Amino acid sequence: MKAVTICVNGERISRSVDDRLSLADFLREHCLLTGTHIGCEHGVCGACTLMMNGQPVRSCLTLAAAADGRDVRTVEGYEGDALMQAIRRAFNLRHALQCGFCTPGMLATAYDILSRIPDLDRERIRSELAGNLCRCTGYLSIVTAIEDVHAQGIARKGSSA
Repeated sequence: MKAVTICVNGERISRSVDDRLSLADFLREHCLLTGTHIGCEHGVCGACTLMMNGQPVRSCLTLAAAADGRDVRTVEGYEGDALMQAIRRAFNLRHALQCGFCTPGMLATAYDILSRIPDLDRERIRSELAGNLCRCTGYLSIVTAIEDVHAQGIARKGSSA
């Protein structure tokens, strides 16, 4: 067992955890934040992607112990964030949400893409999304939603990241 303190969505949470507990399981079981989805548990599907210290990470591969002292932002932690509001709106308008299983990871990845890359085009978006699998949408609607937000120009100026 190891004592950890992780800042989750702005709240400091301290717990004793098993050394092998994944960050995804920590969030779901100890914090009761079920927005982080666990798919493959091998880091391949991207469903568990979230932000840790401003970087996207696969929470199924990241140990809770490794997140000690870090800032973690889950899909539940974007209230009032203008960029995430725009991404969610675009995903809704473009029907980029279907079964919803990949959605939390796709939203985190879209947020990262739009925050980090000023000159986006369709091919770059597709390349950046390559680590996130979606079985329902065929990706076109997701790519188009990200293009829509990029065209709005709020990625850097409206983000509270």
